[in-house]
Amino acid sequence: MLIAIATLIAMPGESSAEETDFSLRVLSYNIKRGYGNDGKTDLPRTADVISKLKPDFVGLQEVDERCNRSGNVDQAQWLGEHLHMHAAFAPFMDYDGGRYGMAILSRYPIEKTESVELARGREPRVALVVHVTLPDGNKLTLVNVHFDYIRDDTVRFEQATKVREFIQSLSNPAILLGDFNDTPESRTVQLFQDGFVEADKPADDSFTFSAEKPDREIDFLFASPETQWTVKTVDVIDEPLASDHRPVMAVLQLQAN
Repeated sequence: MLIAIATLIAMPGESSAEETDFSLRVLSYNIKRGYGNDGKTDLPRTADVISKLKPDFVGLQEVDERCNRSGNVDQAQWLGEHLHMHAAFAPFMDYDGGRYGMAILSRYPIEKTESVELARGREPRVALVVHVTLPDGNKLTLVNVHFDYIRDDTVRFEQATKVREFIQSLSNPAILLGDFNDTPESRTVQLFQDGFVEADKPADDSFTFSAEKPDREIDFLFASPETQWTVKTVDVIDEPLASDHRPVMAVLQLQAN
């Protein structure tokens, strides 16, 4: 099931439309609703982490919309306004007086937003999808995910399978990013090894969780189709305080058709 849910809020910057290939700065970040490892909810701190990385697109997981626990703030809208980016939010469920879910921020106007319903595990889950047109005229789809977190991977794999099928149905390039709640050797992550290019992290600094004591890699970025993308750089950002996850930053080059 697809449900339109777009929220547009700011004007992006512009880039030249004459470039043959187009490089994009893409960030995946589970922000834990701005709740840091110091026990404080500090969304301006989250915004500062993102701002320093100068992304074109951001996939955010664990985002609150007017929940009591995070000060009744519409976090996606607030971050979009403060970072001068367009924002889209997809709720998983009603929670604590508001809604809990995920968001995408974009430098470029969001033309269409969808919520792809996924199999339910411990909590409801959707994939957040946004469609944009880049300054060079290329259409691009971004898919943000936060897969189920229980140890048994049955639901998680089912969720990933539906996301893969959705991306394969697209007629334009796509970027998949998010918190997969699984490790590189898992069947959930391996599902995206064929037909996708992975933004491989440095071998000596690939762990994304936990931010204070990193010991596992569970946040990923992929691009499709693999024939149209080149991964330029990938960095796991050493930010131990703002969330329990470390941000993952990739520069991806979309090749001209």
